[in-house]
Amino acid sequence: MCGICGFFDPDASGGARVLEAMVATLAHRGPDDRGTEFDGPAHLGHTRLSIIDLSAAGHQPMSLPDGSLRLSYNGEIYNFQELRAELEALGHAFRGHSDTEVVLHAFAEWGEDCFARLNGMFAMALYEPATRVLRLVRDPLGIKPLHYWTDGTRLVFGSEIKALLAHPAVPNRLHPPALHEYLYFGNAMQEETFFEGIHRVMPGTLVRFGPGGLEPKRYWDLASFAPPEGDVDALAHGVRERLDAAVRRHLVADVPVGVFLSGGVDSSAIATLASRHVDGLRTYTAAFEQGADVDERPRARRLAESLGTDHRELFVRTGNVLSVIETLVRAHDEPFADAANIPLYLLCGALRDEGIKVVLQGDGGDEIFAGYRRYNVLAHAGLWRAVAPLARRVLALAPERPQVHRLLRFLRAAGERDPALRMAYLLTLESPDLPPTRVFTEEARALLRPSDPFRAYRRADAELPPGDPVDRMLATDCRILLPDTFLTKVDRPTMAQSVEVRVPFLDRELVEYAAPIPARHKVRRLEKKYLLRRALRGLVPDEILDGQKHGLDVPYERWLRGDLREPLREVLLEPGGGLGDLLDRAAAEKTIAEHAAGERDHGFLLYKLLNLGLWQRAYRPTI
Repeated sequence: MCGICGFFDPDASGGARVLEAMVATLAHRGPDDRGTEFDGPAHLGHTRLSIIDLSAAGHQPMSLPDGSLRLSYNGEIYNFQELRAELEALGHAFRGHSDTEVVLHAFAEWGEDCFARLNGMFAMALYEPATRVLRLVRDPLGIKPLHYWTDGTRLVFGSEIKALLAHPAVPNRLHPPALHEYLYFGNAMQEETFFEGIHRVMPGTLVRFGPGGLEPKRYWDLASFAPPEGDVDALAHGVRERLDAAVRRHLVADVPVGVFLSGGVDSSAIATLASRHVDGLRTYTAAFEQGADVDERPRARRLAESLGTDHRELFVRTGNVLSVIETLVRAHDEPFADAANIPLYLLCGALRDEGIKVVLQGDGGDEIFAGYRRYNVLAHAGLWRAVAPLARRVLALAPERPQVHRLLRFLRAAGERDPALRMAYLLTLESPDLPPTRVFTEEARALLRPSDPFRAYRRADAELPPGDPVDRMLATDCRILLPDTFLTKVDRPTMAQSVEVRVPFLDRELVEYAAPIPARHKVRRLEKKYLLRRALRGLVPDEILDGQKHGLDVPYERWLRGDLREPLREVLLEPGGGLGDLLDRAAAEKTIAEHAAGERDHGFLLYKLLNLGLWQRAYRPTI
């Protein structure tokens, strides 16, 4: 895994110095090597974490021998060996055995059609000197990040926003619509970022930049794949075969590969299948040293013993948790409120100290196979729309308690008739009846008011065909939640520790087979992941398949009543603290006091505000 950056500027002066500064910001993504390449207006930079072909033959940026193509690439192509054999049969000769070189020759042979043939996670910049066209390309599901800024004449790009901000042309200005989304969902969404003018390359998209200007183009669309035929047993068999093949592909590396084993269905399936292909497989389970309600180590330990893996249990010692959160704010370059990035960051630090560079993780299984409660809710959407209004009226008479407020928020979402808003409300811990903007000053609210925090869900609803609400929710989660929240959570904290995380459940061949399978095979009554559990029955122990779903519990709500309470007050309320000029002091103090007393659970809102304030203090964007 690596970091990429660069720019296209016909009139660049001091380009080498600027590019070196950009490359330096990405040293954590590639501590093993770095390189720069200049060709007319194109400046390409690279930092390398050596995983495949550890020799100098894998150095980047890389070019074809005749100089007709130049590439800076971040990622892994899991089918590169098959593609290489096909290209060799067509007459292509290779100098090394890296997947980077395969990408170059694939484009030389098939042009832009090659990207749909790549099974992997990647973000790349490919420059063609003859046409003076720079292409930015991101993998189909958005596993790897890629950002860009352009003023029409120049284009600046990078794996992370910090690389773009190192270029003197890129402004540091707050983008209010991203802030509005963040207050509801905990991160910016889709192509938007917290910085005005800095955009994400969307998943499955290539962006051309050259004489014709800027031209985005989708090269892969999940909606274009038809569901496979067969009864549920045949589908389960197909899933099991493809998941096994995906895990086998994701184990290819020239360095040791480990597996995160949480004791849940997805990670247990990956560990079980990986243990069939690797002797002495290393598995890792994490738990907080104190403060969490759930400890999955016993269940994971029993599975590891049955598989015969080299199993390690790692305690996540938060120590000064505020310092960890500040580090992660800089890792993300944006406020980001999924606190699962904390254990991932600390755990990968421990793995790095053990010499592990690559680890497999179970992300993606819930979005492909329906692993969340909301899918069961939407399977009975009509019933919920009928009963929710009455239930809300009855609950409104109940005493004020956090549990009552949570249930009212759920009923508000489940009873919503607008399908776009129903999806959005099911994905936020905030309520339009008590908007998170309530803690801001009137001037700050006026800044946010023109934007729609639910625009991503409205767009998904408009673009998806009519159909089963569960199928539409699954497709929407693959478009929004997966790349913008969960895969961002996977990439930034792990790459900050120079560790590559791979996600076999998002193997392209598995996704193209399993995602189009109708929801009726994935959700049965109150059972989630019905098809996946059926596929894994007899392979993964029933104790795990039939057990309750747990994640690694991050007790940030408790921290905000304890160790983080005073730092929270300082960031939110003190002049120069970060948010002192944006917040309504009385409303913020009331929110903090209610949470501290246990009267209302404002944990997610306060955690978002803490991250926002720390980001504002670190980056000082113009507002």
